[in-house]
Amino acid sequence: MSTVIIGGGMIGVSIAYFLSANRANDEIHIIEQSPELFSSASGYAGGFLARDWFVPALASLGALSFDLHHQLATEHNGDKKWGFMKGNAFNLNPVSHQKDNRGAWVHEGGSRAEATASLSTSAEWPAWLTKQDGCILERINEGETVAQVDPLRLCQFLTNEARSRGVKLHNPAKATTIMKDGNEIVGVKIIDLESKEESVLPCTNLILSVGAWTPQVLRELFPTTRTSFDLSPLAGYSLVVRSPRYTLKNERITHGGRSHAVFTTYPPSCGFSPEFFTREGGEIYVAGYNPDLSLPSCVEDVHRLRDPAEMQKLKSVVICLLGDLTQGSESTDDVNVDDLEILREGLCFRPVSKKDVPTIGRIEDACLGDDMHANAGGVYIAAGHGPWGISLGLGTGKVVSEMIKGERTSADVRELVPVNN
Repeated sequence: MSTVIIGGGMIGVSIAYFLSANRANDEIHIIEQSPELFSSASGYAGGFLARDWFVPALASLGALSFDLHHQLATEHNGDKKWGFMKGNAFNLNPVSHQKDNRGAWVHEGGSRAEATASLSTSAEWPAWLTKQDGCILERINEGETVAQVDPLRLCQFLTNEARSRGVKLHNPAKATTIMKDGNEIVGVKIIDLESKEESVLPCTNLILSVGAWTPQVLRELFPTTRTSFDLSPLAGYSLVVRSPRYTLKNERITHGGRSHAVFTTYPPSCGFSPEFFTREGGEIYVAGYNPDLSLPSCVEDVHRLRDPAEMQKLKSVVICLLGDLTQGSESTDDVNVDDLEILREGLCFRPVSKKDVPTIGRIEDACLGDDMHANAGGVYIAAGHGPWGISLGLGTGKVVSEMIKGERTSADVRELVPVNN
């Protein structure tokens, strides 16, 4: 059996990782168009993990994926290899009451803190976060239910493990044509984007997991498909910074080796909901500014859209909330930011479904178009995870691999299957 996965991001490599376990005789191919692996959301995401912050349709998948993250880190020293840390989540200057708005916050530009229905409790202000007059910091998770990873290093680990089991990576390459024998799918023609050479990969199972570009790829390969798959590209700027107030000593002693995730709507003048995630190694990831940008035709064009003036909006928030107060000052107008080191600036697109849940499952043959049939296998979609791609990635990989193997899925994803018109 041959499986072709289009898309080499977190979802694609997770599928390859689980599918390649104990299946030495199967061919598994990953097709990735970008010359640089993980150059979009999988490499530039925050890496925040949650177990129970999801709408009911995603509750089972969220719990499975979180547990798989913990299991994988335990078995492979994930704390050192990709910075896996259990942690706590906080809401800064929260509203007076918490409403159950666990999907709508994405579309409304609100704070991710609305995704949890947990009760809030007062928390001690961490040393790396500048105190703000009139603001309250509250812990919003309960127990061991949130964690943190470096998504780039996690994706690199999954890819290396999959390739060590025989998974073949084609990059940079693009799938151009579905090959048929009569009406049955038998292969995928691809082109190497460097050598311009074409080849055909045998294909029993085809999986589309190209993030925000998935609808585009679906239309290109199946122009007459009757599958309804509507995603909106959510652009997001991010920064990775280093502060002398967040050090290895703080992590291991002051914070007990636990990460901090802080969600806020402060300062109100910024007009968006900043997010801060502390990472292993003294890094702080900052995001939350999501401008209205159109999705470019390919990943390589994303970085050309980065606007220094737009990035400055995020930097201004960093100055306000991470800058060190000048000695003897009680005003956040007087902060010292010379000690803040910017390590990386980023822009990426997340695939957000209008249904607030991803699409995961097999497309019915009758809806592929042109009386096309998937022979003994099938055509699958795994996309639309929005800001939760890293958190839900391992669970999605395991579930899709189980679907392909004909096994009962470890999570209930019946409400996530593709909708057929």
